[in-house]
Amino acid sequence: MKYFSLFALLLVLFNCKEENKRPVETSIESPDGMPAAIHEDSLTVSDIHIEAPIILKDVNIVQVEGIFRDADYSIRTIEILKDKSLAFAANNGVFGMNSLKTGMWQTSTMTRENTTLNFRATAHTAHDFFMLTTESPALLYKTGDNGSMVLVYQEAGEGVFYDAMTFWDDQEGIAIGDSVDGCMSVIITRDGGSTWKKLDCSQLPEAEIGEGAFAASNTNIKTLGDKAWFGTTHGNIYYTADRGKTWSVTKTDIASAEETEGIYSIDFYDELNGFAIGGDYTKPEGNAANKIRTTDGGKTWTLVAQHQNPGYSSCVRYVPRAGGKALVASSAKGIYYSTNSGSTWKEVTEAGFYSLRFLNDSVAYGTGAGKISKLTFKDSLN
Repeated sequence: MKYFSLFALLLVLFNCKEENKRPVETSIESPDGMPAAIHEDSLTVSDIHIEAPIILKDVNIVQVEGIFRDADYSIRTIEILKDKSLAFAANNGVFGMNSLKTGMWQTSTMTRENTTLNFRATAHTAHDFFMLTTESPALLYKTGDNGSMVLVYQEAGEGVFYDAMTFWDDQEGIAIGDSVDGCMSVIITRDGGSTWKKLDCSQLPEAEIGEGAFAASNTNIKTLGDKAWFGTTHGNIYYTADRGKTWSVTKTDIASAEETEGIYSIDFYDELNGFAIGGDYTKPEGNAANKIRTTDGGKTWTLVAQHQNPGYSSCVRYVPRAGGKALVASSAKGIYYSTNSGSTWKEVTEAGFYSLRFLNDSVAYGTGAGKISKLTFKDSLN
């Protein structure tokens, strides 16, 4: 596979300027040997599909192990790659990965003349890593055949601002951004990320005036099977059942009257059960109309945990193998845990994180202001 032979090379052979300071090197515990998340494996005996057992844990605490520190970086997105190593991209053009062999981190800096590169969206396939800047000119890079990061898409213009990116599979991926010329910005690749094409507004629902999305955690879009959902600043959820060929939109009751309110993050456990969360980052304690749930694939959404914590959250994730019952919500103020599909929540740590990615049902990686941490969800300190 070219995936990480390439990625190892790109950290040395970038066609970009290296950081002025030495790369950050922090020893971490290798995740090798940990069980993979349920969506990565299907167990089949002959023609009989064997369901993995549901594991619903009574989590009361999160053990936080810092594995990367640099106060200069605001890290909004992280990828757990196929070999379980980690890759991220951040502000000031910084991106990097850790080596499973050495347990060390190495970072590099992408530069472009007269442009400050702010990466808030990343994605990966089995072969490549992708990172996307936010404002105009939006620049999308992927790993190249010679070990460098190569530019595969760029877009400039008034209102251009990209927020999140993900893939359906190794060939087809999607990135979404704020509305331009009357519709949300949606770009799609059908060739493994080598080329990207922006959908015409005739292919999308009409956007509300000023509608956009939040680039807070790279989790306001979710793909599953042929489907995709993404949430907006106006509390709308866009949906496609055919990998972006056709779209519909549903208005939800999540609060969206202020510019800083709306849907910040969305996740689906399966094709029926989903959850979205938001709030107002300028009023993080507000907990009214900021949590919604669906049990019919997003056709209808219901407000849950009204006037209960958590308040504003930038990320919500289903816990793998928990039957859609366990959820985690995070923000800069801390992490909350639910074991009843989001009806009630409890705080499990005051440590704040912008975004989370689960490795398995007990371990996740969180990103924040100047940090990446390994999070172990436990019932007690023992």
